[in-house]
Amino acid sequence: MKERNGLRSAKVVGTGLAFIIFPSVFLFAFATHPNLLNPHFLGPEQLILRAHHARLLQFGHALVTLNAALLVVVALHFMKLLENGTAAWAGFIGGSLAVLGALMLAADKGALCLSMSAFDTLPDHEFSAMMPGLLAMFAKKGWVVLVWGMLLLPIGFGIQAIALLKTQAISRWQSTLFLVGVLFVGVPDGVEIVNLTASVLLTVAFVPYGIRLITERSQVALLNSLSTGRNTAA
Repeated sequence: MKERNGLRSAKVVGTGLAFIIFPSVFLFAFATHPNLLNPHFLGPEQLILRAHHARLLQFGHALVTLNAALLVVVALHFMKLLENGTAAWAGFIGGSLAVLGALMLAADKGALCLSMSAFDTLPDHEFSAMMPGLLAMFAKKGWVVLVWGMLLLPIGFGIQAIALLKTQAISRWQSTLFLVGVLFVGVPDGVEIVNLTASVLLTVAFVPYGIRLITERSQVALLNSLSTGRNTAA
């Protein structure tokens, strides 16, 4: 029983940390983009040149790649939260789409962003010679087109956010910020000021939620420990 309670506590604490860390990573990653106050959509060549030798930007992309795992945790948490209510199907469908989108987000950052850190180790003349291949990648030619599946992430989370609003499974203000945030966090490259603003909304909504999950579970664990101690003494 003690081991089972310990595992349950670890899962809840881990979920709470996911809600704290995932919006914070987005906040940092979008804040590292250059020209935030000069928004304009960028083409493939502009994206390549912007990422070239941009170590802080590449570090942010690496964090977003890892962050995809936390997005899966969040999607599954909301799926479970909604599973016994009237919006169970919305929670399931939205969560499934969000998980697929998170996987494609990781693929996008790995294929198009982290690869740039490897290409940056080449001399400039060799990097220039690779430009046609890089343009094909950043234009999402061939099977790279599959990374557009990352759009399933905001769609899936949007469905879950609407379900949370309908059922009031979490606070209405948090559900509202969640809905607005996920709809704008996927705005195309070049206007990251919008993505950054959306990340602020997600941070405001979910950091308190994550802290509440952790503190409530800690209080339950403490009460269980005290109860076990009294029973043993008796």
